[in-house]
Amino acid sequence: MASEHFDVLIVGAGLSGIGAAVHLQTNCPGRTYAILEGRAATGGTWDLFRYPGIRSDSDMYTLGYAFKPWTEAKAIADGPSILRYVRDTARDHGIDKHIRFDSKVVGASWSTRDAAWTVEIAGEHPATLTCNFLFLCGGYYDYDQGYTPDFPGAERFKGRTVHPQHWPENLDYAGKRVVVIGSGATAVTLVPEMAKTAAKVTMLQRSPTYVVSRPAEDAFANALRKRLPAKLAYMLIRWRNVLMGMYFFNYTRKKPQVVKDRLIGMVRDQLGPDYDVATHFTPRYNPWDQRLCLVPDADLFEAIKTGRAEVVTDQIDTFTETGILLKSGQTLEADIIVTATGLNLKPMNGVALTVDGETIEPGKVFSYKGMMYSGVPNLATSFGYTNASWTLKCDLTCGYVCRLLNHMQKTGLRQCTPRLADANMAEQPWLDFSSGYVQRSIGAFPKQGTKAPWKLHQNYALDLMNLKYSAIDDGAMVFSNPVPAREPVAA
Repeated sequence: MASEHFDVLIVGAGLSGIGAAVHLQTNCPGRTYAILEGRAATGGTWDLFRYPGIRSDSDMYTLGYAFKPWTEAKAIADGPSILRYVRDTARDHGIDKHIRFDSKVVGASWSTRDAAWTVEIAGEHPATLTCNFLFLCGGYYDYDQGYTPDFPGAERFKGRTVHPQHWPENLDYAGKRVVVIGSGATAVTLVPEMAKTAAKVTMLQRSPTYVVSRPAEDAFANALRKRLPAKLAYMLIRWRNVLMGMYFFNYTRKKPQVVKDRLIGMVRDQLGPDYDVATHFTPRYNPWDQRLCLVPDADLFEAIKTGRAEVVTDQIDTFTETGILLKSGQTLEADIIVTATGLNLKPMNGVALTVDGETIEPGKVFSYKGMMYSGVPNLATSFGYTNASWTLKCDLTCGYVCRLLNHMQKTGLRQCTPRLADANMAEQPWLDFSSGYVQRSIGAFPKQGTKAPWKLHQNYALDLMNLKYSAIDDGAMVFSNPVPAREPVAA
């Protein structure tokens, strides 16, 4: 029985995948496509994570789609609101009719002869599909399992231990003593939310992270939206936030100590002169060597000031029956321990790739424009920024993929393959980030080079020029494999 064939298969029905489908429908009309989602629902991250207080860590004017204005009052939005936004987009554009749930893509093999990928799907209904172009939009972390270190004595703890990626439904923490292990975006979200009803919440960290407070609502944006048409206001606010973010990042790189002193000073302003900011909120690294943690309306600092939450900076010696013993000798008593210890990363959405029978090892290929890979035809991944909203880069990537598809149709060529001409080009890690979750897995991810188009910019303005306005046929992208001529029909 022949498998179904599509022009494009999109992997993942989250924020990136739904956006990719809208771009495809808008810019490449008539193309057949399907979205393959390994889970039973749309939304990706915003459906998977159910922990208390789940929210964005960047503003929705840049995290939202370029084509769909964010209209709610809060710029720093909660998870359910973002999930609703994604699902509304899918419904409004008819994308939901193209989604196939419980369809986990486990392998894909490219045939130059057929100019097609054969895609293997596992799940309740295993299947094989073929497509001319494969677009991986499933993010970069493992949806099946979060990262938890091997804590000594973890089996001894008599209370409840949970990981935020697998939050139990209806977990009752009211009146309970809670220890949240971690200092990243998840931890600073959980602590103030759980502190509303818990007896006490302790954020236990090995080392501090930069924490910045911003208003949940953008007063200027809300005022502008009242005076201008929705799309115009959205575009202006989006560009304001993009430019401000670029300026701050570049200024940080030029004057890291100045920015560091200012960020720590802002925390001191929140917590007062008597709080030990040097121990608990002064990182050992420079700003933007890791992502900054955003807290809306200073909620974490407010929880600390009221005594409902505390921060302890120490190392774990062992779990005990009733909590955690620290290296300093201090004991943290707990009824619930939350291991907000990060993610496991998974290159290429965990899809095993072969090209004409040869296995592709992700860690041995170079990234082309941060979205395609040397020697791998007709495949792109939607991967966002580490120093700005994820969707900004994904939006540009989707537009570029559509340009590729239209160019191939116009020229009658079926294959586009990034080719690395300089075999001696120096390698660099794909992500220049010191975060533990990146360093644990970065060796398995593609490399980047030292010159265009093999070097990542992490700069929206540069990527806008390179992906939206630069020539498609740039010498590094090789177009080939013409559409076979039709044989003449016998008289």
